[in-house]
Amino acid sequence: MKKHILAILLSLCFISCKNDKKEPVETISESSKLEKQLRKITKAKDAISVDGIANETSWKNAKWYPIDQVWLGDSVSQDDFYGRFKITWDDDALYVLAEIKDDTLIDKINNPLVKWWDDDCLEIFVDEDNSGGEHQYNHNAFAYHIALNGNIIDMSTEKVGKMYNSHVESKILTTNNTSVWEVKMYLYDDTYNDNSSSNKPVKLTANKKIGFAIAYCDNDYSLERENFIGSIPVEGEDKNRGWINANIFGTLKLIN
Repeated sequence: MKKHILAILLSLCFISCKNDKKEPVETISESSKLEKQLRKITKAKDAISVDGIANETSWKNAKWYPIDQVWLGDSVSQDDFYGRFKITWDDDALYVLAEIKDDTLIDKINNPLVKWWDDDCLEIFVDEDNSGGEHQYNHNAFAYHIALNGNIIDMSTEKVGKMYNSHVESKILTTNNTSVWEVKMYLYDDTYNDNSSSNKPVKLTANKKIGFAIAYCDNDYSLERENFIGSIPVEGEDKNRGWINANIFGTLKLIN
């Protein structure tokens, strides 16, 4: 009788464990970010108009950085993809200018909250206080996907996609196979509440350090994106970790 009861209990335990499928989450130390790819970013000397036309003196003086690290997919030729970017800032926002050469622009998914990463889009990762750590379903950091139509999508604390259009202003101008993305991005700290209307962006000051990376999702008529190309080398086999782990971000230091 005891053996029969024990067998039943073991069977129930096996069924329970089998059905308890938890989504894998990377184990990340909150304080383990190593400062890497440190870039000093000069404050804008003139007002930046987000119109896709980089004719301001601040843009002309800013340095180009490459987007050339393959995070997903095979290596790409410059005929298929080429990317680079500049950054500047003012008291209110961070500004990004990206030049992307992509022979095919794809925006095939009608619902902006469904598989938004499988359309062509620019993705900007930002960690307001450069603290690093996990941010998969929290706002310790943000991973803003900027769609071709200007929608801004990231994962919410409810583990679903959410629009954050008030966080980012963008403009895209495309000539032949080259698109210029001009972006104004307000920064929010880790107290940001998805259910509050009183969130305030952080004011930027000289000597502030910000976690940052930028990438491009490239699709050429496939069901899923074919390449994901970023601005910073990522160690290990799984390089698509920026949307989970802010430790992989580089570091910006704001200077006057």
